[in-house]
Amino acid sequence: MAKLILSMDNLVLKEIPLNKERTTLGRKADNDIQIDNLAVSGEHAVIVSILNDSFLEDLNSTNGTFVNGQQIKKHFLQNNDVIELGKYRLKYINEAPQHAAQADFEKTMVLRPDMLRKSADPFAAKPPVEVAPSVAPPPTAVPAAAPQTPLGAVQILTGSNTGRQLELTKSLTTLGRPGIQVAVIARRPIGYFLTHVEGARYPLVNDVVIHTQAHELKDHDVIELAGVKMEFFLKG
Repeated sequence: MAKLILSMDNLVLKEIPLNKERTTLGRKADNDIQIDNLAVSGEHAVIVSILNDSFLEDLNSTNGTFVNGQQIKKHFLQNNDVIELGKYRLKYINEAPQHAAQADFEKTMVLRPDMLRKSADPFAAKPPVEVAPSVAPPPTAVPAAAPQTPLGAVQILTGSNTGRQLELTKSLTTLGRPGIQVAVIARRPIGYFLTHVEGARYPLVNDVVIHTQAHELKDHDVIELAGVKMEFFLKG
């Protein structure tokens, strides 16, 4: 399990396990990691942990969030990264293998017309399927691999992009409007999961608030995010 080591002036204060999908950092007492210092905003940053991966996002803090001396807005955390909040340091420790999801997260996919494609015409003609003659398998045939999660997609139901759809081909797909409401859909071996990342309001699934925990999406679930409704479905 990944963890953070909190220190100030090279003095270790405590270790914090990242055992929640969403860990908030800030000066207010209701944060998961409270840092009572005027240089830290009330709601300063959040860490979203999905499987072995953790992602840090600054929540429009006054003084900014820094990782290894560089100011960030969103950052894919790697072992031994040092998060800086004012005079405090949080060293990220994760020795477990991480997924190659950095590019997916940093290349944030927001719902914009140029990043969506029109739905395929369901009545379009399809090429004929050729059926090969059946052949008995050899006695030493290798068992078939376990089925993978079917490809998922979302189709926009409201707004100017109504009728368009977005395939969920990446490990993480970020949806929403930065500064208003943002969530990620994670593609895992066991299915697709929606997690809230940013915004005062949480996304809705079938008109029910999902709160802070990852929510497993089912075929034809209706998601409401940043004022836009979309339908999640499996393509095959």
